[in-house]
Amino acid sequence: MKKNILGRTGIEVTELCFGALPMGPLQKNLSVDECTDLIVAALEGGVNFIDTAQLYRTYEPIRKALKKVKSRPVIATKSTAESYEDMQKAVDEALEAMEIDYIDIFHLHAARVDVDVFEKRKGAFECLLDNKKKGKIKAVGISTHSVPVTKLASEVEEIDVVFPIINMTGMGILRGTVDEMREAITACVNNQKGVYLMKVLAGGNLVNDYYKAMVYARAIPGYASIALGMLNKEEVDFNLRYFNAEDASRLSLPKTETTKKEFSVFEAVCINCGKCLKTCPNETIIVKNDKAFIQQDKCLQCGYCVSACPQFAIRMI
Repeated sequence: MKKNILGRTGIEVTELCFGALPMGPLQKNLSVDECTDLIVAALEGGVNFIDTAQLYRTYEPIRKALKKVKSRPVIATKSTAESYEDMQKAVDEALEAMEIDYIDIFHLHAARVDVDVFEKRKGAFECLLDNKKKGKIKAVGISTHSVPVTKLASEVEEIDVVFPIINMTGMGILRGTVDEMREAITACVNNQKGVYLMKVLAGGNLVNDYYKAMVYARAIPGYASIALGMLNKEEVDFNLRYFNAEDASRLSLPKTETTKKEFSVFEAVCINCGKCLKTCPNETIIVKNDKAFIQQDKCLQCGYCVSACPQFAIRMI
């Protein structure tokens, strides 16, 4: 499988990155053993890059998978922590939970945060930089859905890696168009930031247009990798074959890839506390009849709202 260097970091990653969000408790909620087997299948198939986050709660299967494979993959994680102290806890948690000595890439998890992100999360950013000096982190990054933040990240010297959303429909992109996001990504590449791409299938909304969506994403100059979630070994095998340059005309999408998932609010349980509205990275959730309401045509199916709801009123159906 093709490998690329992430900007100036020296970190070499496969073009296919295993995205750990969909299999975890925020979405499909596969068992730890099922998640472990998926990761192992991807790594043994040639993938050397895993993307996760503190929020995803998938450190345990990653830890178990690492014990079953011969070589250590590149691991990227992220945290929404804002203070120095909370980010240090997040770094320590990642190291301990995955039983690793260092984290290759640690992002500010800032999907919908605006251009004041480095001011609001000054303490957290300083923490990541200090941990980089100590060798506990190899590269510091930011994950974002925002065009202005992506552009700003291209200009921040201390940022090594940028993980932006991009897909052919522009779904999920905040404060700008898909063309403007491409320009911001180009600015990152030109300034030697490592770039890998998220949600090129728009959180599963474009699975039936997989080939078109991939052609679009892979035409973006300078990206190093594409993070994709995989929920069974058929999907792992399909993506491995595609990224290993098998003839696309001979590959049929796994039936399970086209299964539509949907998050819904159970109104009888919702107390309209507003926490899901603040958490949603795509500004998808609104208030309707004094209850949270998910606009399905805008939903990226990330499941962040599930973790935010204190009433467990949001569920995948």
